[in-house]
Amino acid sequence: MQEITLTFQAVEEDEPGLKWQQRFEAAWPEYRSWFLREGDAARPTYAHSIRMLRTHMPELVPIYERLVELAGGGDVAARMLALVNPPPYLAGCSQGVLVRDRPVLVRNYDYAPSRLECVIQNSGWAGRRVIGMSDCLWGLLDGMNDAGLAVSLAFGGRPVLGEGFGVQLVVRYLLQVCETVAEAREVLTRLPYQLAHSLTLADAGGEVVTAYLAPDRDVVFRASPVATNHQDVVEWTEHAAVTRTLEREALILRLVSDPETTDEALVAAFLHPPLYSSTYSRGFGTLYTAVYRPAEGRVEYLWPGAVWPQSFDRFREGTHVEVLIEASVA
Repeated sequence: MQEITLTFQAVEEDEPGLKWQQRFEAAWPEYRSWFLREGDAARPTYAHSIRMLRTHMPELVPIYERLVELAGGGDVAARMLALVNPPPYLAGCSQGVLVRDRPVLVRNYDYAPSRLECVIQNSGWAGRRVIGMSDCLWGLLDGMNDAGLAVSLAFGGRPVLGEGFGVQLVVRYLLQVCETVAEAREVLTRLPYQLAHSLTLADAGGEVVTAYLAPDRDVVFRASPVATNHQDVVEWTEHAAVTRTLEREALILRLVSDPETTDEALVAAFLHPPLYSSTYSRGFGTLYTAVYRPAEGRVEYLWPGAVWPQSFDRFREGTHVEVLIEASVA
C-alpha cells in the first residue's frame, strides 16, 4: 500500500512581497522545467504575453508586474507568470453547489500529487481579499472573494488546444474584478481560453451558474450547479470512462436536487467514492475537498478524518500534513 505525504500551507500576505518571493524561489526550478518541457520556442514571447494581459486582463497588469519584479525580472519567469498558452494539463475534479438559505460550493480536486502547490493563499491584492488554493504561483484552482463570489474549476473533457489563458489565471481574474455571478458571466464572454474547462460559480445572493469554456467555440452558460469532466455531452470517451465523469455528475445532481439533502450530507458524499478517488498513480486521486460558503466568507479544506477551517475574519497561517493512501488496483 503506497502512502503519499502532502504538506499544505496557509499563507497570508496583503500585497505581493517577501512571502510570495520565497515561494517563487522554492518552486521556480520545477515550474521552469514544466514551462519549457516542449522547448522554449513552444511558449509565447514576452511581448505577446504582456500584450494579451493588457488587452484582456488590464486590471491584473500592476500585480503581474510586481510579481515579475519579485521573481527577478527574467524573461522565462515573466512569460510563465503571464499564463498565456502554458503547457496543457488534464485533471479530474467534481463540484456542486447546494443553495438553501445560503449557497455552499463543494469541490474535489483530483490530480497528480506531485503537481499540487499545497498553498492556501489569503491575499489582499489591489484592495480585493481572496482566499483560494494556489496554482502557478498566482493563479487559483478554486477560491472566493470578500464580495461573496466563489469559483471552482474542472477539466472540460475535450482535448482541444487554442490561443488563450490558462484557466488558473481566469479564476484569479474573476475573483479580483467581479462581485457577482452576473458580472462574472460578462467577463467570461470576452476572454480567450487555451483549453476546455468548466467553471462553477456561486455568489452570496444565491445565483449559480456553470460556464463551459473552450478555445474553439463561445462560452456556454448552464443553470446547472454541477460540473465534473464533460460538458453538455461526453466527447472524450476514454477519459470519461477512466474518471467516471457521468457517474459522478449523476450523483451530485441527485443530491443537490433532493430537498432533503443537507450541507453535511453533500460534503460527506464528496469524501467517499465515486466522488472521492484514491488512484493517485493514475493522476486522478482526490488531493483535497474544499467547502466554500461565500455569503459567510468561510471555507473548510477537508480530507477523510481532518478539517481545516479558514475565513476572512479568522485566517490562521500554518501547515497541515496529510497522508494519502493509494488504492489497490486489480
